[in-house]
Amino acid sequence: MAERSLLNIALLIDADNTSPQGIDPVLTVMAELGQVNIRRAYGNFAKDNLARWDKITNKFGIRPHQQFDVSKGKNATDMAMTIDAIDLLYQGKVDGFGLMTSDSDFTPLVTRLRQDGLLVYGFGEAKTPQAFKSACTRFLEIGKLIANTADADTPSGKRGREAAAIDQDLMELIGAAYRETKRDEQGYAMLNQLGQIAGNRSSFDVRNYGYSSLSDLFKSLDNFKLERRNDGQYAVKRLR
Repeated sequence: MAERSLLNIALLIDADNTSPQGIDPVLTVMAELGQVNIRRAYGNFAKDNLARWDKITNKFGIRPHQQFDVSKGKNATDMAMTIDAIDLLYQGKVDGFGLMTSDSDFTPLVTRLRQDGLLVYGFGEAKTPQAFKSACTRFLEIGKLIANTADADTPSGKRGREAAAIDQDLMELIGAAYRETKRDEQGYAMLNQLGQIAGNRSSFDVRNYGYSSLSDLFKSLDNFKLERRNDGQYAVKRLR
């Protein structure tokens, strides 16, 4: 039997509004979707504050798209990146996108791409407007990805996460998703189903809270009981 071909993924980077330091962990996340065959960074690389992109583009095989400022106060980079994304959409050869930006101006673009059934992962700073975060299939904070990678590389292998990171909004999202799941006579719901429902309601990703998987997050919650079944899948039950 022929192996299923890997999805073709495009990573478009708004270099004016993101840090090159996050490229490595972002590419690691994007590998979950398929092969990141298209890698492009957009910006006015003649500016001193974008000088760090020089070595990064060569190291990770990113094609820089130089966009000079047309006029003061106008961002031609956004327009160039949006046009390329729509071109890729209509060529029909891309199965998903990664957008590295903290600019909410890309929200309509994300909405348009998702209307055609494409996965769109957003990567930006914590200050990224909620409108952009919510529009994405998943949104991940670049700073958290960098920190998680650093924690994983420590000799102890221990992640430095804080319970305070699990805020009320996340608990409400988890609770609402749990109520929508199909549960057995003991009150257990399949964790993967709960994750799918939560993902449809929000662009949340457990890595924003310092966890590598949904099961790791639930292991830290006192009001849920996690149980591993014989088939290796996890089931979860609310205790209170």
